[in-house]
Amino acid sequence: MKKQFNRMRQLANQTVGRAEKTEVLSDDLLQIERRLELVRLVSHNAHKKMVSCLQGQLGTDTEKRHKKLPLTMLSQAMQEGGSQLGDESLIGKMMEVCGDAENRLASELMQHEMQIERDILEPLNQLAEVDIPNILKQRKQLAKLVLDYDSAKTRWYQATKSSNPAMAAKVDSLKDEMDEALNKVEICKDQLSADLYNYSSKEGEYAQYYVMLLEAQADYHRRSLAALEGAIPAIQSQQDSWMEKPAFGTLLEEHLKRSNRDIALPIEACVMMLLETGMKEEGLFRIAAGASKLKKLKAALDCSTSQLEEFYSDPHAVAGALKSYLRELPEPLMTFSLYDEWTNASNVSDSDKRLQALWVVCDRMPKTHKANFRYLVKFLAKLAQDSDVNKMTPSNISIVLGPNLLWAKTEGTLAEMAAATSVHVVAIIEPIIQHADWFFPEEVDFNVSGMFALPSHPATPEPEPNLDRKRPGSLVGQDGESHTPRKDRYLSRPNLSLSLPLTLPSRPKTLSRQESRGPAVSALYVVANESITVTETPTEDLPCPDFKAVQ
Repeated sequence: MKKQFNRMRQLANQTVGRAEKTEVLSDDLLQIERRLELVRLVSHNAHKKMVSCLQGQLGTDTEKRHKKLPLTMLSQAMQEGGSQLGDESLIGKMMEVCGDAENRLASELMQHEMQIERDILEPLNQLAEVDIPNILKQRKQLAKLVLDYDSAKTRWYQATKSSNPAMAAKVDSLKDEMDEALNKVEICKDQLSADLYNYSSKEGEYAQYYVMLLEAQADYHRRSLAALEGAIPAIQSQQDSWMEKPAFGTLLEEHLKRSNRDIALPIEACVMMLLETGMKEEGLFRIAAGASKLKKLKAALDCSTSQLEEFYSDPHAVAGALKSYLRELPEPLMTFSLYDEWTNASNVSDSDKRLQALWVVCDRMPKTHKANFRYLVKFLAKLAQDSDVNKMTPSNISIVLGPNLLWAKTEGTLAEMAAATSVHVVAIIEPIIQHADWFFPEEVDFNVSGMFALPSHPATPEPEPNLDRKRPGSLVGQDGESHTPRKDRYLSRPNLSLSLPLTLPSRPKTLSRQESRGPAVSALYVVANESITVTETPTEDLPCPDFKAVQ
């Protein structure tokens, strides 16, 4: 108690400046000491935030920690969901494969967090909660010993100066007390100095914890990325092997490859249905279908179903779906790369040479595009055979369907694109339909996949003999005179005639685009105030393409 009292009195005297304070630490040690408390505080905060970032429970065993990870629970949910959906569902397959991938990620995360805990969190906690507090505690102990020494020193000094015999008798005992206090100070000071120097020498090691944190995170992310990159090909393989993928809006080559087909499903399905019930339907491809029926048919074709019986009764919906498929192709059936060649061929003035030029371009089409184009043209030629009933002559067909077969890739104004499409495409498609058996003399089996019932409509007639590939317009009839068959081969009576300029003006004055928005994908383009005229021979009432001039 007396020692405590003397210590407090000495501290008070030092505080008010009445007694000298002994400083036992060197300046460099004092500088180290001043940083200790701040280092302890920031290390404690960093340790606390790192622990909060962990998804597993700190200090638990490996198995229990793995089960508690959110990624593990997500993996289990995915795998259970995939098992419930079964292998017949693509979603079920994807959930199972993704569940396995998430489980691997959970394992990587568990190993990462255990490494962080072992190599970083535990040493950092040791520094903030044990090492530095021990040094600070020792510093406080040294401060008490210094006060004891200063107090003993003050009392000894006062006794040596006192004339009181009682005080003088205590000089020797006070001297022993002062020496003992000094000895304790020296011992504590040496221990504290060693700890401070040791801390200072290890400061670089302590700083390395934060570098190790980044390195561990980088290694974890690399291993996680490797696990994902290993899983993604398997997932993609499952995805690619699934046949039920949308056909609309997909590249023709991609659809044919993944469905293992030669003719696109929407094209074959629509053609087969139209062959069965639509060949006599007036205005086919021109009259818009009901939006809901068309949407339903497109969805059915997208999921590759063969249950299409309900659509046989609505040929306009079937025709609309075919037009929509052609228009939604990322690349037109007649290809972007051949667009200029198609238009150049249509500009040839001589009819025989023009047909020959079109044949050359047609022969240069990619194999898949050419096969589907041949299939479609042979069907359109068959449709035109019944033009006296369905009113769909080669000219009318080319007007309403041509813009869905070929368009320019280069972007431009709506007027420029519409003019280029309407004028050139009609001039390209019409002669190809008229001379379908010359362009494609081989017979076509429309039920190429065998998925559909054989149509009751008669098959395509055999091509006429004596067709000359080089001069399609110079065919000799029975009377020995030259004439131009095929062009009017499908016209049993006077019909619409369409005069089109084969050289486009640099910029049309006015352009009107009549377009059936939504599900009906048909487009008619008119260049007003130019040499586009539609005339009708008044012998019979034939439907006129819905052209109009814009004032």
